[in-house]
Amino acid sequence: MLQKYWLMKSEPSVYSIDQLKKDKKTLWEGVRNYQARNFMMNDMNPNDQVLFYHSSAEVTGIAGLAKISKANQVDPTQFQSKSEYFDSKSKKEKPIWFCAEVEFVEKFTEVISLAEIKKTSQLKDMLVLKRGQRLSIQPVIKEHFEFILKKLAKRN
Repeated sequence: MLQKYWLMKSEPSVYSIDQLKKDKKTLWEGVRNYQARNFMMNDMNPNDQVLFYHSSAEVTGIAGLAKISKANQVDPTQFQSKSEYFDSKSKKEKPIWFCAEVEFVEKFTEVISLAEIKKTSQLKDMLVLKRGQRLSIQPVIKEHFEFILKKLAKRN
């Protein structure tokens, strides 16, 4: 199976790289965008690599690495009536929303900031830099993923 690479965004006040490190694994639940859901349902595979991105943070950017441990999981929050992610149209026998299980790999000593990514010509085509690109889950090409890791390795 071909290795894929992803960028997954979370606000650190909601779920941070530190929380993932503590939990070791988590379901990436509560995503209510069909394109992001389809990535988790149809395109992600176990061992795909993830850039864990902090959004709406003091320093917005890539905070660490994770990997997909399970893909195409039913999102349990769609059935929980008290959840902000409850969906009354979704039924257990025919769920609408799916998620992936994400596993902690590494926290970076320093966030690779969005400003730094923007200044790096080799990364100018990353989706996270595209105007109006607000998806919380987006594919990353292998060259961008590897460049980020090499760039980080030089810094730390």
